[in-house]
Amino acid sequence: MGGRRPKLTADQAALAERLYDEREKTVQQIADMFRVPRSTVYGHLDKTRTVPRQPKRPRTKGGPAKVSPKGAVRRS
Repeated sequence: MGGRRPKLTADQAALAERLYDEREKTVQQIADMFRVPRSTVYGHLDKTRTVPRQPKRPRTKGGPAKVSPKGAVRRS
């Protein structure tokens, strides 16, 4: 077979997907574990079965911080 060999083996890709789906590790942590870029991990995640991540933190009260024209940060 021609072309570039995958950076992750089939077993590593399956482990990466399990760790991600079970929310045990982030994509960055999985990439660090296998010493590959995040894009490689994303490429191996099965987009039809992978559970999408939800934001970890709820929005803070009062909305997002705003910066005034003078550079001071204030809450709205």
